[in-house]
Amino acid sequence: MLVRLLREHLRPYAGTALVVVVLQIVQVVATLYLPSLNADIIDKGVAVGNTHEIWRLGGIMLAVSLAQVVCAVGAVYLGARTAMALGRDMRARLFDRVQAFSQQEMGSFGAPTLITRTTNDVQQVQMVVLMTFTIMLMAPIMLVGGVIMALREDVALSGVLLVVVPVLAVVVSFVVTKMVPWFRKMQARIDAVNRVMREQLAGVRVIRAFVREASERERFGKANEDVYEAGVRAGMYMAVLFPMVMFVMNATSVSVLWFGARRIDNGQMQIGALTAFISYIVFILMAVMMSSLIFVMIPRAMVSSERIAAVVDTAPTVLPPIRPVPLPAGTERGRLELSGVEFRYPGAEDAVLQDIDLLAEPGRTTAIIGSTGSGKTTLVNLVPRLYDVTAGTVTVGGVDVRDVAPDELWGLIGLVPQKPYLFSGTVRSNLQFGAPDATDEELWHALEVAQARSFVEAMEGGLDAPIAQGGTNVSGGQRQRLAIARAIARRPAIYLFDDSFSALDYATDAALRAALVPETRDSTVVVVAQRVATIRNADRIVVLDDGRIVGSGTHAELLESNPTYQEIVYSQLSVEEAA
Repeated sequence: MLVRLLREHLRPYAGTALVVVVLQIVQVVATLYLPSLNADIIDKGVAVGNTHEIWRLGGIMLAVSLAQVVCAVGAVYLGARTAMALGRDMRARLFDRVQAFSQQEMGSFGAPTLITRTTNDVQQVQMVVLMTFTIMLMAPIMLVGGVIMALREDVALSGVLLVVVPVLAVVVSFVVTKMVPWFRKMQARIDAVNRVMREQLAGVRVIRAFVREASERERFGKANEDVYEAGVRAGMYMAVLFPMVMFVMNATSVSVLWFGARRIDNGQMQIGALTAFISYIVFILMAVMMSSLIFVMIPRAMVSSERIAAVVDTAPTVLPPIRPVPLPAGTERGRLELSGVEFRYPGAEDAVLQDIDLLAEPGRTTAIIGSTGSGKTTLVNLVPRLYDVTAGTVTVGGVDVRDVAPDELWGLIGLVPQKPYLFSGTVRSNLQFGAPDATDEELWHALEVAQARSFVEAMEGGLDAPIAQGGTNVSGGQRQRLAIARAIARRPAIYLFDDSFSALDYATDAALRAALVPETRDSTVVVVAQRVATIRNADRIVVLDDGRIVGSGTHAELLESNPTYQEIVYSQLSVEEAA
């Protein structure tokens, strides 16, 4: 999986990668040539007192060293740029895929793990690429070149390598295979820490209200300790690896000096050659050690690449049409109809919605009411294709929503979700989220209709007053009204209010609904509500129960003939208030 991801994302940078390879080859060749020059200086210059040869060979060494430095700097610079570009592209690809996900895929993965995969996992893969360009490319060239140069200096003494290299290979392979499972656990446990932290930050008021700080601290401590344990276990193997490699390196150096000294004493080898041979042995062992460093990182990158690929390879269940059908012009664009609609979640035995037939027309308000879990929100989510129906059709302007280009469909709808969300920025930036070209006058008008003008005027900065992430610096009712104003500023053909008045007091609710009437005269309005007072004046009220429509009509008609609606009404209003 790691190889596949790297192949896909490095393809645009193949030219740069080739240049890095060439620079690394030149750098390693220069590095390997230096000990040989040094040996010649000792044997042909120092040993015989030839000053001219010392100067000549010293000049060549200086030129080779400069070439080595230039190539090393160039390789690291280009390698780092390529690795950073790969990380950027991978994050962008993940972001684009997540943006295409429907609610089904978002629920399947969950926000915490998607954040971890886009940040931490990409960073692991990016770091391996960086280390590959700066170290891993150099290691095999240095290993092979070092062996060749060592054989060139003394074949007999090179027999030490026949023992050392296999021993190092066995040690590295053993440790790496032990580390992989712990790196996989570590990434999963980082997800858990992220999830617990998000829950505690989002639910801090609930935690304090129920005096659960101690238990939540304990829950976070458990998740944090799990990451610590996985990191320590992986670190233990890493800590064992390097001392073992260093022991082998030092033992090898001692062996070379021991046997080399005997060969010099027997006249079979010169001092300069032994000096060069030791350098090549060090290069070979350093190459193995550098490779072991990469092999330590690769297991974690492999785990991360699997997690990244799981997101990238997940096909969204809501796909744009191959040949989009344009929506009709005029007010008919807002005509919304559901015919024989059924929806069930993957793997679920029972459908959430069954046999839904509903018509909502421009200039009319259609209300949907029902008990908790009756499928109201799911029904509304089918219109903008947050989910796709599993049977039946949802049409807008007579066109199946699955045949409409997503941007055109979403541009037609003003959705105010059950839990309104505001983005960090200002009041203005949030209102212009769906209407970037809206003027200040239009924004103030939208705020006035949404009964939000008074509190926005009281905020320091007015339209430019800051809004915290999620709208945490305003109350629940203010957040709802700003979300409603955002939809109004867009002037859509279809308004979808999903229990969007629940945090408002009755007076504000009534004033807002009255102000909406002239604004939505030519639009289709669908209101989901728990509160009867919010929808009693709707042109048509649809009663949902257990995913089915069990009643449809005006407030008076349903109050007279529908037991489910009567039960809902009388649980909130007295007989006199309901009449």
